Formats: sequence, structure tokens, C-alpha cells
Amino acid sequence: MPTIKRIAGNRFFFFSKENDEPVHIHIENADKHAKFWLEPEIKLARSNGYSAVELNKLRKLIEDNHLEFKEEWYEFFNHN
Repeated sequence: MPTIKRIAGNRFFFFSKENDEPVHIHIENADKHAKFWLEPEIKLARSNGYSAVELNKLRKLIEDNHLEFKEEWYEFFNHN
């Protein structure tokens, strides 16, 4: 499960066997977990433990790093 980035205590990653799903990113921080689709638009797929305020902050972090997350996804899955 490649870790792409850590920001403000949150780990952004994807699982190496999820290439059959649309492009997405997982986020975890302690016992909190979330998953956001990155295409065709940034959209919350699911979450557990994050408040609405925290999810809005995560969405903003994803927007700010959207291209990097997508590039990492495509690079990883096109080479594995």
C-alpha cells in the first residue's frame, strides 16, 4: 500500500490491488479513515471517524494535491 503523502497527521495512500476501481485516494489518521474518488471529479466515497469539518479540510488538501495523487496512481498501476 504505497503512501503518497503525509499532511497534517493524515496519510494519503492507495492499496496496490485496487487498480480495478476508478482512481481514488485513501486517507487515515489514527482510527479515522476516508476514501475519495479522484475521477471524474473529487467526491467522497466513504468515511469513518472524520467529522464534516475534517472531511471538508481533507477535500481541500486533495484538491491542492489532486494532480500529484493522480500521477502517482497512474505511474504505479501502469508499471505493476
